[in-house]
Amino acid sequence: MRLILMVLLIAFAAEVKADGVKSWNMVSSSVFSVLPTWPGYADPGYGAPLGTAPEGTGFAISEQGHIITAAHVISKATKVSVKNSKGEIFDAEPVFISHATDLAVLKVKVKTDQAFFSLKPPDIGSQACLISNSFGIGIGITCGVVSATGISGIGFNKIEDFVQTDAAANPGSSGGALVNSDGLVIGMMSGIFTKNTDTNVGVNFAVSSALILKTVGDVLK
Repeated sequence: MRLILMVLLIAFAAEVKADGVKSWNMVSSSVFSVLPTWPGYADPGYGAPLGTAPEGTGFAISEQGHIITAAHVISKATKVSVKNSKGEIFDAEPVFISHATDLAVLKVKVKTDQAFFSLKPPDIGSQACLISNSFGIGIGITCGVVSATGISGIGFNKIEDFVQTDAAANPGSSGGALVNSDGLVIGMMSGIFTKNTDTNVGVNFAVSSALILKTVGDVLK
């Protein structure tokens, strides 16, 4: 019995690893570090409020340079830049901000690799991987499961429709792409439950792809 259980665990770990690799390969080129310049400072990142990362995350939702991020990442910035996986930095112009949903869209003057959304809610217990700029140290991936869907009333945003996940998220992950095992976006990271450390405790909330499409669809049109 113990041997069978061990074999099943090894097989499950291999499946999760394979799905994570697929998610990374499909979406990572669409994900950017978001570099806000805070009021009173000349360089990106400096002056960030205590308890937040100096940077955030965003991902391209069109080939024409539209990048979605969390509104709270850039709402107070005097200037915004983004950095791609090659280390290239581009000026970004906010073209849409919805504080009610914590969604914002930036525009850069370069072509971008587009991430694609899942058009159906994810299954609870299915794999979810977060590709984000955790702590501002660069784009990386963490994987977990979908813990719950259709979550509202948490108190982060005025309008909420969250996908809850235990995929690790930390300051800097806001605006990151939460993707399923097929590499389709199921949400954008918005907030984490924490106590005093402001670090991941496995209860993290991403704005659902349905709410994203409903909110920013007109921008893309």
